[in-house]
Amino acid sequence: MDFAVAELYGVATREINQAVRNNPQKFPQGYILQLGKEESAALRSKILTLKEETGTGRHSKYNYKAFTEKGLYMLATILKGERAVQTTIAIIEAFAKLRELSRAISRMSQCSDAKEQKSLMQKSGEIVDDLFGDELQTTDTETEFELNFAVLKLKHKVKRKKLE
Repeated sequence: MDFAVAELYGVATREINQAVRNNPQKFPQGYILQLGKEESAALRSKILTLKEETGTGRHSKYNYKAFTEKGLYMLATILKGERAVQTTIAIIEAFAKLRELSRAISRMSQCSDAKEQKSLMQKSGEIVDDLFGDELQTTDTETEFELNFAVLKLKHKVKRKKLE
């Protein structure tokens, strides 16, 4: 979503949308999805839209844009600065890990050897941990991810102790 991408890059949403408007040739059809009125309204209803201290709107009154993988790559060619570079690297690494996870799950569905399936399942768990584990800064809680694929239900628990 445009607002989430803006937060990752440390810029205002309007800067993301301005970069898209100023470079239309870099965003052909399929790079960005423009949400309709109902979709944007439904999304707004699911997220906090008012700042508690001021009572003012937090999110745009305009329809949201959703970036595809290709759109994010193209956006990375436009945004500059150290944070943009680090964010782009993190996004590319995340997509690479998701592809690796997809390949492992696909191989698992085609594999009949129990030992190899177990190895692929362990590898899938490690990839999920790489994707989500470092960013989880929970304290005294247990966080559980459950990904349900057609051939695999992957449950991943992360327990963290209070940081002192």
